[in-house]
Amino acid sequence: MIDDGHAVHYTAVTRGTPVLSSEGIQVGEVESIADNYREHIFDGIVMRDPQGEPRFVDAPEVARTAERAVTLAITATEAAELPPPERAAPSFRPDVRGGRVSRLLRGGWRRS
Repeated sequence: MIDDGHAVHYTAVTRGTPVLSSEGIQVGEVESIADNYREHIFDGIVMRDPQGEPRFVDAPEVARTAERAVTLAITATEAAELPPPERAAPSFRPDVRGGRVSRLLRGGWRRS
């Protein structure tokens, strides 16, 4: 049994949190959380493997997010074969804090 603390929402997972395989072997550390900002949908995580290489873990492969660890639904061997993250196109969100000048110069959008 893995003692990873209480379950937490994916947005509460911090950078550097250990990532464990389904067997309980540490396969990396959380680099960042990927989510669909507009719709609040968890897309997955970007982790650094033991060699420091970034790997993308798709949301269905994440079994649990907890206080002290993220547990995957895949084995350590499968985690080692995960692809690097794809570079996504930049996303933008409304700039609700910007005033009249900000909306005029930037069109009312802020890069996320």
